[in-house]
Amino acid sequence: MAERDRRTVRDLRRGNRARVLQRLYFDGPLSRQELGPATGLSSGSISNVVAELAAEGLLEEAGVVDSDGGRPRTLLRVAPAGGLLIGVDIGETRIRVELLDLSLTELARTERLLAQHGYDVDRIVGHVRSGVADVLRDANADPHRLLGIGIGVPGIIERHAPEGEVGDVGSVVHGQTIGWSAVPFERLLRDAVRVPPEVPFFIDNGAKTLGQAEMWFGGGRGAGASAIALIGSGVGACVNHGGLLDEDRSSMALEWGHTTVQLRGRRCRCGSIGCLEAYAGAEAMRERWHEAGSPLPADADDETAIAALLAAAYPGPGGEPDPVAVAVLDETAACLGAALGDLINLFLPERILLGGWAGLLIGPHLLPDIRRYAQEYALRHAAARTTIELGRLGPDAVTVGAATLPLSAFLARGGSRPSPRQQPASAGTGFRTAADAVRSRERARTAPDATR
Repeated sequence: MAERDRRTVRDLRRGNRARVLQRLYFDGPLSRQELGPATGLSSGSISNVVAELAAEGLLEEAGVVDSDGGRPRTLLRVAPAGGLLIGVDIGETRIRVELLDLSLTELARTERLLAQHGYDVDRIVGHVRSGVADVLRDANADPHRLLGIGIGVPGIIERHAPEGEVGDVGSVVHGQTIGWSAVPFERLLRDAVRVPPEVPFFIDNGAKTLGQAEMWFGGGRGAGASAIALIGSGVGACVNHGGLLDEDRSSMALEWGHTTVQLRGRRCRCGSIGCLEAYAGAEAMRERWHEAGSPLPADADDETAIAALLAAAYPGPGGEPDPVAVAVLDETAACLGAALGDLINLFLPERILLGGWAGLLIGPHLLPDIRRYAQEYALRHAAARTTIELGRLGPDAVTVGAATLPLSAFLARGGSRPSPRQQPASAGTGFRTAADAVRSRERARTAPDATR
């Protein structure tokens, strides 16, 4: 009974610390007086928690504000130097690794270009291993200060020991379009990446990490229901329901790129036919333009091809649009609009955001047509309640979202450091426990140290 009571007290203390940290992280800087009503804790509890967190280097003063004639109130915020995070985006053209502080300010980054179809598992693991080593070295960072490594990957993520394996192998990746079948990716990374054993790995679908970044810091802030589309060489999406303060919040990665938009259509790289990805993915756009007579060589990479496709269709003042390029992009907009109509009918989102490197390239040109097609294919009432915009965080949003996975787990633990027994229970669980985000990444970088 005594042990049960001790556990209960410990859990309450951790919960109080988590409420203060989360509120300060997302709503700060705040005074002690403001923290009381914001967290529901008594002034005594606030004082104790703040003293503990400040002594551990997790909180710092951020100026003072007047208090209606009374004594000035000291503002508090989460200290950016309180820990380190690593975010990894395993994309389809490159691997990006970033080292960030608690404000998600970038301290170091590195990239590894991938050859076309270069998804050999050992090669990817090697790139992550060397990338992590590079950013730690470049920032002269102590790896013992790492709170975790978050990784966004293509495919479906499960956490279990697949058939024939013995023991827990951590997060397993099923990436049919990249040739990965039940790859024990977390175990491979733990064996290869040279970080202290207590540093946890958080692996999740890249579209979901993009969605988390946009919900916390970008265009999804404040939406009760949203869908975020990732358009790169492939296509994916994430759907979110509930405010970020809600305990029953849900976030779900969708294999949206493999929904059917054309009966008896083009062969998709997943092996099926008529998939959205076979029309709207950058690889498919490049192939379709080549088949229609593109002047680019067949082995041009996706990024070069999409830039050239847009230049041909939208040549600028005095130029003549290439009708073939225009036709390819119009079909792309129609397929994206139809697939977005399905998302609207199925999930009733308030907002839809288009992200990913290819989505951000084509979006400024195609967004009006995409909206028009989505309205044609969606139910009128549902479509009238949905806005479709571009993501706001740029092409590295997946990396930032990956870093929020260990960050949200850290906040949910009340700022306690990870230990070997505190490995994540499942991929992306930190998303459910994160509080409402109202600061963008840019605000985190430029927030003043003085009054609001």
